[in-house]
Amino acid sequence: MDDLVTHFYKLHFPTISESTRADYRSVIEPLRLKHGKKRIAHMKIRHVMTIKAEMHETPMQANKMLKRLSQMMDLAVTMDWVAANPVLGVSKYATTSEGYHSWDEGEIARFYEVHPLGSPAHICMTLMLYTGAAKVDAVKLGPANVKDGRIEYRRQKTSKNPSGVLISLPIHPALAAALAARPVTFTYLETSHNKARSRKGLGTSMRKWCDKAGLPLCSSHGLRKAICRRIAEAGGTPYEIMAVSGHVTLAMAQKYCETFGRRDMADSAFSRLTGTKAEQNLTNHPERFVK
Repeated sequence: MDDLVTHFYKLHFPTISESTRADYRSVIEPLRLKHGKKRIAHMKIRHVMTIKAEMHETPMQANKMLKRLSQMMDLAVTMDWVAANPVLGVSKYATTSEGYHSWDEGEIARFYEVHPLGSPAHICMTLMLYTGAAKVDAVKLGPANVKDGRIEYRRQKTSKNPSGVLISLPIHPALAAALAARPVTFTYLETSHNKARSRKGLGTSMRKWCDKAGLPLCSSHGLRKAICRRIAEAGGTPYEIMAVSGHVTLAMAQKYCETFGRRDMADSAFSRLTGTKAEQNLTNHPERFVK
């Protein structure tokens, strides 16, 4: 197992960002520590089920472990270490969590009530809300990213991926006002000492700002979901969401449309019923047919 992990890191890590590598390590290293001396060729489905069962108190983490272990076992199959991937025979835990909380309009309004225009919290909120940038990308955005009245950047998570695309967004009037109210020298989210803010530092600051506004469920990542929600609720297509968020697969964007566009779709569905032959008044039937 230890050797497989080493090969996996060498072959896969060059294709992903540092933040994603850290996420991988958080799942793989505990597995490596406990099973590193065991032979991959001896791993059976029952062993994978035992490892899964040991993590039953944290089902989402267990599912992440199964995903990473399956990736490594696929590599073992490719390298002819094993004939088949035993993880494929093990189902994931059913979970109800939808991940990070997506800010609703009331929460956004509350944040702005507490943090006025010109404050670091206000520009952070507005920049992330109207670009959909993740923390690792938001801390790097600055005047150098503005070209012809648009903010352009490549997501760090996909910049090394051949399918990574350039994100080019028009500057929303609310964002333009926030940027004008807080002049900067290097990056929009720089500290008071004109130093670049780190990804972790931004997360810590956002946590404090949200707590001050009485928003314990809200986080910086939830703003990325919020702009996708807004586009979906406005009738946007999955491809429009992808153009803003930088997702490179259709599945996640489609999920936003299905989740947050349901209300408008229901309204549209009922509007089709009104005044059409799809809904008819059945009258003057014999009494025996009434029920």
